[in-house]
Amino acid sequence: MKFKRAGFLLPGGRKSVEPMAARVHPQNVRSAHQSMHHLVADADWSDQALLAAVAAQVLPPLSRKSAACHWIVDDTGFSKKGVHSVGVARQYCGRLGKTDNCQVAVSLSIANEHGSLPVGYRLYLPEQWAQDTVRRKKAGVPDQVVFQTKTALAMDQIDSALATGIAAGVVLADAAYGTETHWRDQLSERGLLYMVGVRSNTKVWWGSHQPAPMPPASPKNLFTILFKPCKLHECARRTIQVT
Repeated sequence: MKFKRAGFLLPGGRKSVEPMAARVHPQNVRSAHQSMHHLVADADWSDQALLAAVAAQVLPPLSRKSAACHWIVDDTGFSKKGVHSVGVARQYCGRLGKTDNCQVAVSLSIANEHGSLPVGYRLYLPEQWAQDTVRRKKAGVPDQVVFQTKTALAMDQIDSALATGIAAGVVLADAAYGTETHWRDQLSERGLLYMVGVRSNTKVWWGSHQPAPMPPASPKNLFTILFKPCKLHECARRTIQVT
């Protein structure tokens, strides 16, 4: 873990195991390489437990500096050249501002004006990856990992944060999340306030501005709702009346 952490923090463009091993332990690259590869590929450790341990240490002092903490939902793209990394696919990469070959991770961070801490972080597995058993097995994707949309991953992280007793804050997210009506409804069902982006064609209702109720379902008005007379123009020569 020590070598891996140092490898990510030190300068250098390539963050795969071999070049990081050369940077963190140039006197014994092979040993550092084996250590980091074992951590990533074979060691039995939980990333969720690690995040929880960090949160237990960092959140109390962060919250003491400011009681108002926001919950930030976002995803981060990591540009990739190859095709073997788990979840890599041609998909939208926010860091590049375009569709490219990349991995994407969904995160939930607790933040105020003094700092930000990720308390949830999950790699997004595209549907083509989730359905490819050969590719999954070769990459070591656990059987219990199934396809989930990014909004579903984010909601799982929110539920986990609520379950651990983290003080609720206003949920912030961009339009990739906020446009989904069901996702906003889920936030409301959990008693969470939110401020999210939506696409320009999103329909919203607020206050007394609510959609008109449907009329009672009697046979007469049901016919009026479902069937409406109209005219079809056939070859601009004659008109057919349809009811």
